[in-house]
Amino acid sequence: MTWASGSVANHSAAPYELSCHLCQNPVMATIVVLHAHPDDEAIATSGTMAKAKADGHRVVLVVATRGELGQSPDDLAEGESLADRRTTETLKSAAIIGADRVAFLGYRDSGMEDDPRINDLDTFHSADLESASQRMADILREEGADILIGYDERGNYLHPDHIKVHLVGARAAEIAGTPKVFEATMNRDFLWKLMQQRTQGLPPEMQAEVMGNATSVDDFNLGMREWTITHRVDVAAYVPIKKAAMIAHASQINDQSFFLQMPEEMFAESFGQEWFIHRGVSRGTDEPFADSLL
Repeated sequence: MTWASGSVANHSAAPYELSCHLCQNPVMATIVVLHAHPDDEAIATSGTMAKAKADGHRVVLVVATRGELGQSPDDLAEGESLADRRTTETLKSAAIIGADRVAFLGYRDSGMEDDPRINDLDTFHSADLESASQRMADILREEGADILIGYDERGNYLHPDHIKVHLVGARAAEIAGTPKVFEATMNRDFLWKLMQQRTQGLPPEMQAEVMGNATSVDDFNLGMREWTITHRVDVAAYVPIKKAAMIAHASQINDQSFFLQMPEEMFAESFGQEWFIHRGVSRGTDEPFADSLL
């Protein structure tokens, strides 16, 4: 896989991208996936992306920021920034997944609500909604996107940049006329039951990392309730790719991370399906989940 060269040290607000053009055969559909930070794609949608690529579709990854406020590893080279490292990791992950193109919208990581840097002018959180949406819409138009994947209204766990992905994705699809919009989410009910069953044998600190202070499914700060979700995509066959994509983000997901400390069976059970809400569509009470975004 050969990526077009570009200066990964360029962190200006202008959109910046590296692209690869792998397919000479016509593709069936083009799926554009918008994420907030490097590594979000590996955790949330890498199975669906890899499956779509294997089925012959064009898959485009767009990342709003370079994760500048993430954990800074001890092994950064002289002159290498965390943004540089995380850009490289994103390209590794994208290659593992099989993405045809990677683009960065050019905004800076905002951090959480209590971070004083959140309101800096170059953060994704501070970006004008219409301007950011237009940047995204330009990519959708250029790709002739059939599907856009963004995030649910809570941004999965109320991270400001994730919520902004929800807003920007929805508006960009309106501007570009993208026919289908799906919101990547987590099935809160499924995870609550799974964690109740599976975390008993984990060390207390790992249990706390997953469960927080939640005492019921309503308090659990992950994803959306099951009744809001329309699609469950079976990605069991792509769990090894999903794990490899996570490992590519070694600066943030190291050997001691909760994800990589999971027993193999628990990892497969947790990540063997990905959940989506088809924007503007509801699922009937007794209706099963749809299993394909296409």
